[in-house]
This record gives sequence, C-alpha cells and structure tokens, in this order.
Amino acid sequence: MTDAANLVAQADRDAAGGDLQRAEALLSEAAELETNDPGLLLRLAGIQRASGRPELALDSVHRSLALDPRDFTALLMRASLLDRLGYPEAPEAWAHAIAQKPDGELPPGLAQAIAQGEQRVSRWQGDRDEKLRAAMAAAERNADDELRGRLERFRSNILRRTRAYHSEPTHFHYPGLVEREFHPRRLFPWIESLEAATEEIAAEFQSVMTAERAELVPYIQYPEHQPLDQWRALNKSRDWTAIHLLQNGERVEANARHCPRTLEVLAGCDQPQVRGASPNAMFSLLAPNTAIPPHVGVNNARLVCHLPLIVPEGCWFRVGAETRFWRKGEAFLFDDTIEHEALNPSDELRVVLIFDVWRPELEPVERQAIAAAIEAETPGAEAGL
Repeated sequence: MTDAANLVAQADRDAAGGDLQRAEALLSEAAELETNDPGLLLRLAGIQRASGRPELALDSVHRSLALDPRDFTALLMRASLLDRLGYPEAPEAWAHAIAQKPDGELPPGLAQAIAQGEQRVSRWQGDRDEKLRAAMAAAERNADDELRGRLERFRSNILRRTRAYHSEPTHFHYPGLVEREFHPRRLFPWIESLEAATEEIAAEFQSVMTAERAELVPYIQYPEHQPLDQWRALNKSRDWTAIHLLQNGERVEANARHCPRTLEVLAGCDQPQVRGASPNAMFSLLAPNTAIPPHVGVNNARLVCHLPLIVPEGCWFRVGAETRFWRKGEAFLFDDTIEHEALNPSDELRVVLIFDVWRPELEPVERQAIAAAIEAETPGAEAGL
C-alpha cells in the first residue's frame, strides 16, 4: 500500500472509533500526498462536516470540484453545505447538482435529499420568475402575442427551464438565418387556404389508402451501414410509414393520381424546386404507441409544414424547447434542422400531411444559389423529407 493509502486506512479506523479529529488530520496528510484525487478530498469533507466544521468541509469540496467539476456527489455536498451555512447561492448550487443526477434509482437517503433540493430550486425559480415578470411588465404591455411569446421564452431560458436550441442540419447549412423553432403564421399567406382544404385533403387520404396500387412505404429507409444512429430504431419500420405524393422533386403517380385537390393546394405553398431533392409532400402515418426519436433534418434553407388530418388524443410534437399537440386542421411550420421528436401514445393511427417550403426570408438569388448547390451535390433521397 502507498503512504496515502495507509493514512486513509488508519483514518477510517479512527473515524469508526469516533476519533474524528485524528481521522481528519490523517486524511489531510493523505490529500497532501495525493493532490489529484478528488475522492480523497470528498472523504476529508465528509469528516469535516461530521466534526461540525462546514466551512472547512466546503473548502475541501471546492478543491475536489476543481479536479472534477461535474461530480454529482461533490455538487450535492456543496449544495447541502451552502444551505447549512445560509449562503444565498445555495439554490443555484442545488440546481447544478440536480443537473448531474445519474440515471436510475437512487438510494432512499439520496433520493430524499434530491427531492428536497428540487423543492428548494422550485421556490427559488418561482421567486426569480416573479421578479423578472415585474421588471419586464412595462415593456411586455406594449408587445403583441408573438413578441410576448418570445419574452416568455427569454424568461424561461434565464431560469433554465428551457435552453437554447440551434439549427444543426446534417448536410446543408445556409448562414445568417434566424434560428426559430416554430415560425409565425403571418409569414405564410397561403396557410389559411391550406387549412380550409383540410376535409378535402383528409378525404383524398382515405381514397389513396384504399386504392389497390397505392404505395405505403416506411418513412425511413437507408442502408444499414450508413452512420445515421438517430434513425436506427425506425429504419425500415412499419410503425412510421408514408404515402408520398411528391418525393425528391418527382411526382409519385400511384399515389398522386388519387389526390388532385391536395396537389392543387400544394401548388400555392411556395415549395422549393430543386432537382433530385424537392418538392416533397406525403401523408405521414404514425402507428399507435410509437415514438419518433429526437433527430434533425438535412437543410435549413427550407421549413417543414404539418397539416394534421387524423389526431388521436395526446399526440404531441416537440421542436427544441417547445411542445405542441397536433390538432386536426391547424397547420404549423417549423425548422426541422432543430432537434425535434414526436409521440403517438394512443391506440389509434395518427396521420399528418407533411411538405417542405422555402424559408420566406430568402431572396430569389439566394434560392437560386441554394438550389444549384444542392443539385450539384446530388444527394438524392438524403435531401428529402
């Protein structure tokens, strides 16, 4: 055994015998020998806390965290010591500790401490929320609904109830575009016409579903060797299927011939024209009790529109920090290069019309250049939906 190990072993015996002062002295000596051992410093902190010297214990914890800043046990001890000492930064320390909580079931004592810490953080955040709302109230009274939503998200980010999500396309990132999860309806003058046609589009979906030659295929299909882990669970799965009307710029005649009204409406929706990539439009079918895992799309120069057609109770869709429930006939547009996921928790099928559109802020010359670049890369199906 090393000298430090011998000192620790003797310290354990002394602590077990009730001689905490001797145990602390031995652990301090061991820590001087093993200067890069955060666990040893935590043992020292534990003895110092048990000896009724929380300030010294806090110093030892800080030395441990300097070596391993995200250690859950050290963060938890720091939070409890700060609380014991009445320091105002204690609630934030609890938040840092809770953020590093390991997965799985915790021992009862630890779980109780975490539960108390969560209550502490909740009260702290509530107080901060009230303070922020009061500070922002005058400005917020002059804001419209859209701006109020952004101000609410600003407060939520400050309180770390939500975080910033960024556009992370797998292939094509056009710079300088606003990172926004769901985009305002006012930017899309055709959206009300789309929604007005919901019943007609739903009826055409039923027609294509019963047609003998309709093509219903897995939504995700790629060779197993490709490095696309975000899709692995649903690759070639029948739990998430699609009836394509337009796919990578081509009309899928077997399905499209049953949906003339749907295609007429789509013709007014500013879809990209990119050879081998766009436009795309499909009926997306999500089986009962099926989750679509978090993932990102290919190209941030376009947005994706959802028009819900069949929506059982409880079906939801998350983009970044915002979660929405699909509602029949209520369309929305989002940036699919920001992390998003979905769930159908019901025992019924969920159906949504999905298609791509240009980002409305792109100038004609930008659209021309983006289309040319994507065509030059000829990514095929990878650029579609």
